[in-house]
Amino acid sequence: MPTEVILPKVDMDMATGQISRWFATEGQQVKKGDVLFEIETDKAAMEIDAPASGVLRDVTGKEGVDIAVGALVAWIYADDEDYGAGAAVAKQDVAPISPLVGEMSAKPTEGGAVPPSSQREAPPSGLPAISPTRGEISQSPSVARATPLARRLAREAGLVLANIAGTGPHGRVVKADIDAAIAGGGAKATPAAKAPAGAPAAASAPAVKAMSDDQVLKLFEQGSYDLVPHDNMRKTIARRLVEAKTTIPHFYLTLDCELDALLALRTQINAAAPMKKTDKGDAPAYKLSVNDMVIKAMAMALKAVPDANASWTESAMVKHKHADVGVAVSIPGGLITPIIRHADEKTLSTISNEMKDLASRARSRKLKPEEYQGGTTAVSNLGMFGIKDFAAVINPPHATILAVGAGEERAVVKNGEIKIATVMSVTLSTDHRAVDGALGAELLVAFKRLIENPMGMLV
Repeated sequence: MPTEVILPKVDMDMATGQISRWFATEGQQVKKGDVLFEIETDKAAMEIDAPASGVLRDVTGKEGVDIAVGALVAWIYADDEDYGAGAAVAKQDVAPISPLVGEMSAKPTEGGAVPPSSQREAPPSGLPAISPTRGEISQSPSVARATPLARRLAREAGLVLANIAGTGPHGRVVKADIDAAIAGGGAKATPAAKAPAGAPAAASAPAVKAMSDDQVLKLFEQGSYDLVPHDNMRKTIARRLVEAKTTIPHFYLTLDCELDALLALRTQINAAAPMKKTDKGDAPAYKLSVNDMVIKAMAMALKAVPDANASWTESAMVKHKHADVGVAVSIPGGLITPIIRHADEKTLSTISNEMKDLASRARSRKLKPEEYQGGTTAVSNLGMFGIKDFAAVINPPHATILAVGAGEERAVVKNGEIKIATVMSVTLSTDHRAVDGALGAELLVAFKRLIENPMGMLV
């Protein structure tokens, strides 16, 4: 039996992915373990190995289009295996998903396929599909995974695969499942039950519907805009932000921190950095930024206030033993949050060099999932843009995120006299379920103490 090649789930939040490059072509001999194709998710690029040895056939996963996780993208036939049995099935099982670009209907191209620009985005299996023209909801049947033989037998017996529990690998429906369903007389499609004549219609609460794409576009003059389809990253950011803001009870705390002592210490540390050999000649072994010291201070503050180093779950509070600090990094099309693990235990120079490496690989989408998933808190710094203060959205499963503004000279009153000091405003967003007001304030005060007395980060 030929081996299915599916689009695997390589990211915790991944619902779809794009094949950015095939390393083998239709009809080519491949070996198990060879790199078969590269997946581009919303956050990274991952190489996928061939699951078996043989000849690559029925390559339906196209480069550059969204494909649902678990969808078939090709088949691998053993050298002595008759080709043909899986061809039709392979072409039915994969369903590329293209972003909406505004067409109301789509006609097949000359080859019989619908142009990608006119396809609607398919919802995840089992979720209702939303019509982009009227916002109506309809239930689409889930697509069951099954062997080619099981599909043929089910079709001949008039059985609905979605109603059959598969006992094969990964829940795949196999011949034995079809035989059992036939013997039991089940799994057939049944007509919808009709309500008795004269029965009152069931009352339903009016649903609040968002404006459809067409309704939005009608508000603008034709030809005054371009439609740019959403990529995977933007879709994921949108979904997670809506989830975070609608399910997490945010509240915010803001403090001003004086930076003069920190800036002076940073200058001293950088001046004392040893030189090392590089491809471009001698260079300092490290160069600290203010953000590196903010990461360290946030990690140490969480260790000083351990009750705030937590994550909320419905059954229990997760109390973390280490402070793993995610740092928001802007990349083309969105952002990603690589994580400095055990930041409370690392030196400032280690944090600085590690952050530079993570940021560089994040921008080229070369991070591994474990380098940006998880963490116990996050830092978002817009100070380099001159932003004075802002409030960041919590990134689950974190219970806190620190928004860092620009350091600027301000007039401050000290001992009854007006002085000039470099001041940075920071805002802590917290999940009120895990970190209440007093606890959040305690955490922010601990952070301020470290920033204004930075020698404490060196001992």
